[in-house]
Amino acid sequence: MSTKYNLKGKVSKEAEEELKDFSPLITQLLYNRDIKTKKEAERFLKPDFEKHLHDPFLLPDMKKVVERILKAIENDEKITIWSDYDADGIPGGALLHDFFKLIGFNNFENYIPNRRIEGYGLNLEGIKEIADKKTKLLITIDCGIRDNQYVEEANKLGMEVVITDHHEPSDELPKAFAIVNPKRKDNKYPEQILCGTGVVWKIIEGILQTKRDLLKEGQEKWLLDLVGLATLSDMVPLTGENRALAHFGLSVLRKGKRPGFSKLLSILRINKNNLTEDDVTFMITPRINAASRMGLPLDAFKLLTANNEEEAGIYAKHLDNINKDRKVAVTNIVKEAKKKVKEKFENLGAKSVIVLGDPDWRPALLGLVANSIVKEYNLPVFLWGREGEGVIKGSCRSEGVTDLVALMERVDGAFTSFGGHKMSGGFEVDFEKIHTLEDALVEACTYVIKKEEEIEVDAELNLKDISEKSVAEINGLAPFGIGNEKPIFIFKDIIPEKINRFGKAKEHLSINFVDGTNKVRGISFFASPDQFGDFLKEGIKTNLVANIEKSFFNGSSEIRLRIVDFF
Repeated sequence: MSTKYNLKGKVSKEAEEELKDFSPLITQLLYNRDIKTKKEAERFLKPDFEKHLHDPFLLPDMKKVVERILKAIENDEKITIWSDYDADGIPGGALLHDFFKLIGFNNFENYIPNRRIEGYGLNLEGIKEIADKKTKLLITIDCGIRDNQYVEEANKLGMEVVITDHHEPSDELPKAFAIVNPKRKDNKYPEQILCGTGVVWKIIEGILQTKRDLLKEGQEKWLLDLVGLATLSDMVPLTGENRALAHFGLSVLRKGKRPGFSKLLSILRINKNNLTEDDVTFMITPRINAASRMGLPLDAFKLLTANNEEEAGIYAKHLDNINKDRKVAVTNIVKEAKKKVKEKFENLGAKSVIVLGDPDWRPALLGLVANSIVKEYNLPVFLWGREGEGVIKGSCRSEGVTDLVALMERVDGAFTSFGGHKMSGGFEVDFEKIHTLEDALVEACTYVIKKEEEIEVDAELNLKDISEKSVAEINGLAPFGIGNEKPIFIFKDIIPEKINRFGKAKEHLSINFVDGTNKVRGISFFASPDQFGDFLKEGIKTNLVANIEKSFFNGSSEIRLRIVDFF
């Protein structure tokens, strides 16, 4: 598959006039993001906490939920907060935990299921356990919208259930007391793609709008670090309200008021004042997720809710250590998987998809393994392993073009369940059909896979255009993510003056680029010169596709290029 890079459209005269107060570079970047007026630009560049968050009572069942939680608080009823085990559900559980503590309500507990033993969502044994502990109100976070059977069991055991979720509902909603989900068909809320923790934040807003005297004015804003963490971790579009939540969440994170975050940043040698969305998603999120992949998700919850330095330090160190164990486990599976690829496929160029599995592979790690395989072979990858009780589960990753959900929808009968989005997904397969999965996916690929990838580039620049000023302007558009991707640029006819490798295993790529008298370093993590073929040769002009960034590694700052591709 080839890749074609196209420059995005030139700024219209009308937009140029509207955005005349901005530099040509920022005008182009704003226009590329469909921002064409001064008012739209100001809203985008300067999120406003009061103006850019929507009324929580536009969400379905919000009034019922607020009244029910306030009733439980008033009557001191036992509440159990049941959250998912990932970097959206765990911060959501911590958010409601901290809110209850702040308002002086203590008759509650948090329940986070064990990923390997209990799996995702509600389960019968867990429901019985919390019923035995006299729970009267069960609140789910980032799960529950399809757990009809278990909601009914909770009802039978004398609990009322409030579901807070952001996943797609089925045709029949669970018979819960109330369901707050922006993806309900009857939803009138403007932002339909909040993360799970974002939904919890809206409930807190609703409670405080109803009973403001529970907290001092503005005190709840210190909880936005958890909302920012989850919003960035869960890869929701960083536009509209999500952009505001991520922006203010990062602002609170940089103030370092939460001991667990401070200790973790210290271990990772990240200066909190320079914390970026990349630091969150590439450094903090994996350590939160490592808790459920390698051990107990409650350890991540305890890090987030620790209220003293000693306890925070213990959990920060523990999560960092098990994340190292996770890296070793992933590396071992990657080696096995690549060996299987070489043994199985003589000619990968003739293949449309890579499908591999092993009963000994841990499903919780396979998404990370698939990422590595995709980078090397540039094909969609489906990997499977065996969960407890013989369940075959897997993860898939796209090479950037193939829509994985569309691909899985074309497969008839192999999957017992699947989900995700264009770039990544998960699935379960009948044990009897695992051996036919590859053939089914190969056939489906003939209908779905494109032969050429087209990527739109924000602008063409020269190395002389890279400066402190241009970097500051670009960073004004942050936080970057889905819906507001990092700006990507083309640099034509530049010379790779020196190609180096760095890292413990020399697994990363560093290149000094020259364009006349201008010099800039570029890097690419987990990359080798070979993967760029003849387009990357020392001393020979090439065309580079890259992001511009400022690094603060080890206390020193550097403006550099993050290499995307050569052509």
